[in-house]
This record gives sequence, C-alpha cells and structure tokens, in this order.
Amino acid sequence: MAWNMQDYPDSLKNFDELQRKKIIDIANALLDSGYSEERAIPIATSEGKDWYENASDKELKEFKKEANPSKNDSHDTDSANPDLLDEDVEVKYDDEKEEWTVKSVKAERAAGTYKYKNEAVERAREIAENKESNVVTYTKDGKKE
Repeated sequence: MAWNMQDYPDSLKNFDELQRKKIIDIANALLDSGYSEERAIPIATSEGKDWYENASDKELKEFKKEANPSKNDSHDTDSANPDLLDEDVEVKYDDEKEEWTVKSVKAERAAGTYKYKNEAVERAREIAENKESNVVTYTKDGKKE
C-alpha cells in the first residue's frame, strides 16, 4: 500500500512535514521496487532522516516545492538500485576531511560523516539493521577490522 501526506503509517506522525514527505517518497519507491511494507518503512525512515540531516538549504527548498507524494505516483525503478539496500555498510576514515564516513558498499555518496568513530559505527549499525546487512569497520590506516 502506497502512502501520501494524509494517509501514512503512525510511526511517521511526529516527523517534520518535509522530513515526512521525503520518507513517504522513499517508502513508495521501495514498494514499487518490490519491498514489503515491513521492510520499506524502516529503510525509508532511516534514509529519510539521514537525507534531512545532511541536505543543504537549497535541497530542502527545492524538495519543498516538489509535489507531495501520492498513492498513484510512478517511480523510476530502472534508475533505482534495490541491490544497494542489501550491501554492507562500511565505516572508513577520510584523511582529507579528517572524519569518519558511513557508506554502503557501491554507494556514490556517504550516508553520513562523523568526528568520532564510535558515532559512525553506531549510525552504521542502525542503517545495517534496517537493511538487514552487516557493518564493516576499518582502522584509520585503512585496514579492515
């Protein structure tokens, strides 16, 4: 069952409206890609939270202007990569930025960056749990732990 801004899971009621809009959009795309509601909701919630926290002001404004998700929206499932949702989540140190990154294997961009490794590992565990995948951590010098 797809959702819209008036009819959505109770677990989304306390989110900011724009954040809820993004989560619904992601969840509907996951449903179109063949994911069950039980799996789509936690994945979309995790990814939507992350997007909202890391989006620039410009991205937030642009997304706010977009039409609200509807139950009949079609999603470009050809460009979606559902396999990415099954990939492990890596925690690596970025020497240039001097921060820890959390990123799914094969993803183009990081899901988040953190000053401390323990924060990055905690976030990676949340993502991996929602995706039913594993966390792979690396030392500062790039060795797999």
